[in-house]
Amino acid sequence: KRILVTGGTGLVGRAIEKVVADGEGRPDEEWIFVSSRDADLTSSSETKALFERHKPTHVIHLAAMVGGLFKNIRSNLDFWRTNIHINDNVLHSAHESGVQKVVSCLSTCIFPDKTTYPIDETMIHNGPPHSSNFGYSYAKRMIDVQNRGYSEQHGRRFTAVIPTNVFGPHDNFNIEDGHVLPGLIHKVYLAKQSGSALTIWGTGKPRRQFIYSLDLARLFLWVLREYDEVEPIILSVGEEDEVSIQEAAEAIAEAMEFRGELVFDTTKSDGQFKKTASNAKLRQYLPGFQFTPFRKAVKETCAWFNANYANARK
Repeated sequence: KRILVTGGTGLVGRAIEKVVADGEGRPDEEWIFVSSRDADLTSSSETKALFERHKPTHVIHLAAMVGGLFKNIRSNLDFWRTNIHINDNVLHSAHESGVQKVVSCLSTCIFPDKTTYPIDETMIHNGPPHSSNFGYSYAKRMIDVQNRGYSEQHGRRFTAVIPTNVFGPHDNFNIEDGHVLPGLIHKVYLAKQSGSALTIWGTGKPRRQFIYSLDLARLFLWVLREYDEVEPIILSVGEEDEVSIQEAAEAIAEAMEFRGELVFDTTKSDGQFKKTASNAKLRQYLPGFQFTPFRKAVKETCAWFNANYANARK
């Protein structure tokens, strides 16, 4: 197997690389991690050239234009266009070059805004996503549509996973444009340096399921090797492991030994209140899978951020 990982230098790509290097890789697997420096995946010719160069038999497709709530609100059209181009180019190049299997990465934000909880894999297309990030959400939904198309018309084994909120080493810790957990880690670091209070955007009440990137990486390997449905599969901790943004901030404060006050800026948007996902399908396949406890994973991520601050804060 020659496994090409797009978005290979991002949060999940680095986690897969580490898990493979730490002994989870197999002798019959050659892993190739590529980034935007290797090819502009919005260009069909560059994407095709990348596939001709590496001749993968399998692909893990992680590359995407991503960002936190406020970046999405500002740039919904850009998120839609960029991701539609990337996904179409990668899936079509994989098809044309005879790739045996593609596993793409979706997101729980693709689910309908108005829905019942917990959400599961059958509910993706049941209504419009949340208006704050409709561009990204619809572009990601289309991967599922394309996978079905390639399966029905060409017999391709293209599938997708839907992780909940991923965090870990090599995340985007940018306060303005990153996701909530890495943004909070950076904010706690700065508040500790300056001796000021920690300001958290929103009420702190929204709830999220967070999955540690190294746990997700191990699950990605299982999906690539063992999971054969076209239908996506949610990769998540259980519903009972959902935490509020306030609880997440408190866990980070504890891990970083921050003793200051937590202040909530309620003029800032909360985004979706919750998007509780069911991992029942995953548990049917892997009843014994052990997730890293949230506070332990937060502690390891904070330690990585502290040790790599010069590069991590960019």
